[in-house]
Amino acid sequence: MSELHQNKEIGQRAVVVLLLGAAAISLAPIFVRLSELGPSATAFYRMFFAMPVLWLWMQQDKTNDTVHRQPNSLGDFARLALAGLFFAGDLSFWHWSIKLTSIANSTLLANFAPIFVTLGGFFLFGERFSRTFLIGMTCAMAGVAFLLGDSFAFKPDHLLGDAYGLVAAMFYAAYLMSVARLRAEFSTASVMTWSGLVTCAVLVPVTLISGDSFFAPTLFGWAMLIGLALISHAGGQSMIAYALAHLPAALGSVGLLLQPALSAILAWFIFGENLSLLQMSGGLVVIIGIYIARRGTR
Repeated sequence: MSELHQNKEIGQRAVVVLLLGAAAISLAPIFVRLSELGPSATAFYRMFFAMPVLWLWMQQDKTNDTVHRQPNSLGDFARLALAGLFFAGDLSFWHWSIKLTSIANSTLLANFAPIFVTLGGFFLFGERFSRTFLIGMTCAMAGVAFLLGDSFAFKPDHLLGDAYGLVAAMFYAAYLMSVARLRAEFSTASVMTWSGLVTCAVLVPVTLISGDSFFAPTLFGWAMLIGLALISHAGGQSMIAYALAHLPAALGSVGLLLQPALSAILAWFIFGENLSLLQMSGGLVVIIGIYIARRGTR
């Protein structure tokens, strides 16, 4: 098998894993909606309950993974910690955005991450993007706008919440670019575990400042937190981290735009939130845009 053909197969497999990861994190808004705790406490438990699984995975990787090295210097841990800080910033600002503006506004603005990933790749790392990729990215983002546009409303008193949504997108873009580069050296388990520890630690004071309770009143509430941790984070985010080792961060961020489309469909089935023809068309446009962006990426 030629190296070119082998790389193509790896890339195709990475795209499938990325989309599966997007499907897993599309459940996150459902778990957050059903959570009996505030948004910051929910984000904390998302990380806290995922850590034992990720830690055991990393311990197993230490003996079985001969491809990647283990972090062993202050610089290594600093870069992993930086990824954790970026993800903590994303969760914190997005959850504050949800409290200060509409869910539609915060979700739409937080999904501007592909723009910031593309700009960051261009200005920070000198990456160049084909016209086909840019058309696909624009198409996918337009689809998200159609999907959420019926509920989007600009109100002066929501300005701070809208701004927090954009800041969340910047943090998530920085997280994706950071993870894409860390995965060139370290295993998925190492990146997720060490960065997750930092995210978890940062979310403790964030939750205290938010005034959220740390205790869910029912077993159902705890089940939603565990589902969020194991399915959306340990499962979904780990698949995304794996895929980013074999895909450009810009393509990864565009592929993740599948998440709001799937979340809208799940909300339709679970909560009876009906989708208009425009919203259904938007979901289709997202899928077409992801396909075009993939075609425009080496």
